[in-house]
Amino acid sequence: MFRKRKVKKEVMDQELLQTIYHLKNEWANLEDIMGRSIEPTERGLCDLAVAKAKYFYLIREAKRRKISAV
Repeated sequence: MFRKRKVKKEVMDQELLQTIYHLKNEWANLEDIMGRSIEPTERGLCDLAVAKAKYFYLIREAKRRKISAV
């Protein structure tokens, strides 16, 4: 029973890291688009703020779980 839980934790940790990388790329892409935009829309700025908030939330979660990509 304990072995099975450890495997699930490792799988969840890997999924968390993949999600963090995905959100970091999404945030960087949105930031690049907003930076090149002449007049950023309210929707675009909101999407950028949401992506940034999700990314930092998952970073805090990874720190809490003591997960490192290295």
